[in-house]
Amino acid sequence: MPRRILQGTVTSTANDKTVVVEVERRFRHPLYGKFVKQNKKYKAHDENNEFKVGEIVAIEEHRPISKTKTWVVKGRVGVNKDTSVNVD
Repeated sequence: MPRRILQGTVTSTANDKTVVVEVERRFRHPLYGKFVKQNKKYKAHDENNEFKVGEIVAIEEHRPISKTKTWVVKGRVGVNKDTSVNVD
């Protein structure tokens, strides 16, 4: 069975070797036809603590690593344009 791969934005790096990734899903409402956005947060394993808040990453389904962590960060896709970056 193929593993699912999702793309989302890193929202938290507070825990060691773990990032929280928010994935946005858009779908058409079955009755009204309007496009609806739905967000869900996944905890993903980040072995080297290399990803920062605001980066867009790809996560892959994995065997359970802990009680709530069943995803692994596969790689960086880009940087979120909404996040302001301070250049000093």
